[in-house]
Amino acid sequence: MEAIWILLLLFVLIMLLGVYAAVRTVRAAKRGIDRTVHQARRTVEETRLRARQLAQPGAAGDLAQLRLSLRGSMRATEQALQAAAPQDRSLSESLGLFQRLSAHAQDLDADLKRLEQEPDKARIAALLPELRQRTQRITHSADSLRWAVQERTQRLAHDDLDSLGREIELETGALRHWTAAEPEGPRTETPGTEAPGPGAGARPTPEAEARLTPEPGPRTGPEAGREPESPPSPPALGATPTEPRTWQNSWQKPWQEPTRPENPA
Repeated sequence: MEAIWILLLLFVLIMLLGVYAAVRTVRAAKRGIDRTVHQARRTVEETRLRARQLAQPGAAGDLAQLRLSLRGSMRATEQALQAAAPQDRSLSESLGLFQRLSAHAQDLDADLKRLEQEPDKARIAALLPELRQRTQRITHSADSLRWAVQERTQRLAHDDLDSLGREIELETGALRHWTAAEPEGPRTETPGTEAPGPGAGARPTPEAEARLTPEPGPRTGPEAGREPESPPSPPALGATPTEPRTWQNSWQKPWQEPTRPENPA
């Protein structure tokens, strides 16, 4: 039974999700159709106004021109605000002001549309200056708001570009900062040795040797009481000279005989 209830619950959830998705799809399609119908009506209306402006000079043509300028200015301002509002949250107050201005523009457009059906041309001519003034005030306000939004957007873009340029300059400077070779440390010399001078390989002159050779004189210090060592005496006649055991003496080649000293006659 529990499995059946779980299956029924899943079926109900699936049905609810399907109904919700269908409703959302229908509403989106309806909004798309309404938008398309509105754009088509607006296009037809503006085309009719342009034709009347060109075909009917006088009061009727002036009314069509006022409506075209009013609709064009309001539509351009609305598009500018809608494009800049997602990136700039500070335009919320501007959107509120535009909504209030749109209400006045809709009232004026309705008045101009009613006057198009007015058969009395004199009445239209009498009301036309006041309607033209209202139209100019509304379009001027809409244009000012649109220009301010455009300038703000351009200013923000320039500031962002300047900041980006400074960051790129810093990054390029960091990338071009080549690591210099570390300087060599001081040489460690063995005590008692001196660094060779510029003329280390040259032979000293006799005058220099004479200056460097110590002169004989009385000894002082610890060496004063020592007896001078006598030079080694030459070996006796007939004695075999003792040579130090070196690598050459201890490892004679097999084909080389050792030299024997000659006995005296």
